[in-house]
Amino acid sequence: MNEWFKRLPGTIKEKWGKWTPLQKGVLVGIIAVAIAAVVILAVLSSKPTTVRLFNTAITDEQERDRILTRLDQDNVKAYVSNEGFISVDDEKTARKWRSRLIADGLEPSKADAYALFDVTKWTRNDFDDKVNWQRATTSALEDHLQQLSGIQKAKVMLSLPDDSLFKEDQQPVTASVVLWANGGSSVLEDKRQIKGIQRLIMRSVEGLKEENITIVDGSTNEEINDFEGMEAADRLTLLQKEQKLIRKQETEYSSAILNQLKGTYGVDRVNIANMKIEMDMSERTAQGRNYKGIEIKADNPDTPYDDGETRDSLTISEETINRKFTGTGFNPEGPAGTEGQNPPVYSDMSNVIGQTTEDGIKRNYALSYEDYQEKTSPSMGKRTVSVNIDGTWSKVYDEKGNLVIENGHIQREYKPIPDEDLKQIERLVQGAIGYSKARGDSVTVTNIAFDRTAQFDAEDMAFLKSQQTKRTILLVLLGVAAVLIAFIVFRLVSREIERRRRLREEELLRKQQAEREQALWDAKQDGMEVTMSVEERRRAELQENAIAMAKEHPEDVAMLIRTWLREEA
Repeated sequence: MNEWFKRLPGTIKEKWGKWTPLQKGVLVGIIAVAIAAVVILAVLSSKPTTVRLFNTAITDEQERDRILTRLDQDNVKAYVSNEGFISVDDEKTARKWRSRLIADGLEPSKADAYALFDVTKWTRNDFDDKVNWQRATTSALEDHLQQLSGIQKAKVMLSLPDDSLFKEDQQPVTASVVLWANGGSSVLEDKRQIKGIQRLIMRSVEGLKEENITIVDGSTNEEINDFEGMEAADRLTLLQKEQKLIRKQETEYSSAILNQLKGTYGVDRVNIANMKIEMDMSERTAQGRNYKGIEIKADNPDTPYDDGETRDSLTISEETINRKFTGTGFNPEGPAGTEGQNPPVYSDMSNVIGQTTEDGIKRNYALSYEDYQEKTSPSMGKRTVSVNIDGTWSKVYDEKGNLVIENGHIQREYKPIPDEDLKQIERLVQGAIGYSKARGDSVTVTNIAFDRTAQFDAEDMAFLKSQQTKRTILLVLLGVAAVLIAFIVFRLVSREIERRRRLREEELLRKQQAEREQALWDAKQDGMEVTMSVEERRRAELQENAIAMAKEHPEDVAMLIRTWLREEA
């Protein structure tokens, strides 16, 4: 077998060499197709299958659109089948969003409440069935609560009483839920989310009602679904929001005032001592009718004056009544041939001569009016602003241009702001806050000097320290200069002493050499044999070599001598 494996590469290489290019291309194509088929099969087999969000087909388009819109808000991919089933990518996403949709009240109206719990266990008797169903319901409900955003842990306790023969003896289904929120999450503080959680629990357990559900915050041990008892807390929260809105308005007005004044006086010279805004947070509804004049002719905008015509009213109809009666008065007594019914007094007054005159004018006017109805909340009220601006401080200099220092402090003069400038600042502040005298607004601008003792002390300390530092540096520089001068003088004196000592030694050596040469010369003249010592012989050789080198290389010797002289100098 080993020999076969060893011969296999050679056999393949031999047969590959005998094949034609067409056969080689066919083999390569078959191998490529096989590899592509394996890759496609692996991709298709690894594609995750979708999971149904609800086991009920949603045929109502409005319900389906609401669910798909909610999923699309968090970029959750959803698939809708032809039958109306909504599916997501995996089981984890399905369980998470199934709980969220039920908490938001978006579950299908025809959905089975028990479709949340995939529990199909069967036991030998009804009691075990009930216990297993209760355990499965509790576990599934805890799992769904923990899938909600912001919930870290959930503990559920369900009470499922037995069915009673009579309805009045039937005990209610109750649920006790303890929730722990994630750090930094406010899910257990938002009433809307708590109601969603309560709705999820109620729809998850058959026969459970809202009044029989108790939800407790595990970190504080407080009941959070007692909405009736939370009215005081809601009122406090509302007051906090109102105060926050008022502070925001005050901050905006303060910033507007500072931005107006800091360019001229600087931020460190402007101080807003008080900024108080009153706001009416109550809702107020007003309705009524406003009467106004009737416009006969509109104003021409091209003219510099108002040439429009307006009347208080316009006559649309007029009736004039003039009645005048002159003649014998009559007293009717009924139809002819019948006796009258009038009393004798009126009968005696017949044939009385009389005169009646009646004048009157009746006119109908057209009036222009408009009805209004408005609802205001909140409304801005009185505004009180107090602004204080510091004057300018200038340092005092003497005749020589030096700062005047007294008792270790720089002398300064204070220059207040003129009254005309204060009035202009007051008008500027009034414009910044929308001043209204009818509303009772108050603006006060003062010029009171700020307490700058600490600032001036720091500036004086820095100035005096800088002066002391300058004097210290000057003294140090003078000391260093004196040391350098002393060193230079010492160096010059030392070199001069050394040069004079070397000259004396050279002069002494020169005299000794001259005496030695003179003695040798005298001895040579007298015919005496002179024997030179080793040292004298060596010195003579060095002298002859130096003379020979000076003759051969005069420039190098001259440079060497100049170097020696420069070093000695």
